[in-house]
Amino acid sequence: MSVAEPRRIVVFRHAKADWPDVADHERPLAERGRQDAPVAGRRLADTGISFDLALCSTAARTRETWKLAVHELPHRPRTVYEERIYEASPGELITLLNETPEEARNVLLIGHNPGAQGLTQVLAGSAEGDAAERLAGRGFPTSAFAVLTFTGSWKTLEPESATLTGYWAPGRTP
Repeated sequence: MSVAEPRRIVVFRHAKADWPDVADHERPLAERGRQDAPVAGRRLADTGISFDLALCSTAARTRETWKLAVHELPHRPRTVYEERIYEASPGELITLLNETPEEARNVLLIGHNPGAQGLTQVLAGSAEGDAAERLAGRGFPTSAFAVLTFTGSWKTLEPESATLTGYWAPGRTP
């Protein structure tokens, strides 16, 4: 595969979590989250992106979100549960993405805020257009995702090297 072919990163924030008396890492989805996750999965399928790899935080709410969303996709990508996603900064998430195998063209990262929104903003820089306007107006609520495109090797992914090409959040039209 030529490194000039575009690659895509979809940054997907976990669905709405509950606040039971458990450690943050073990928080499950709330009922609304269990309803929103499959809807987000259908919207991911609607993008037409065939994911080669899903990188999912090890937190209970992200694993549960992925379990409910993946069944809506036309095919199930290889999934890696990565504890470094939990509480990661945008820089730490970029470092993780730099380690992506070169054969992967389209990667889905299922994570948390503020990392998800921060990663999207850092990669896209001063993004313009409809998706950027919606992201700026809506923020990065639970079950939202952003689609970023870039060319080059995963090793060369860095701040402001991607273009924000899509954004979706529950309750909003794309």
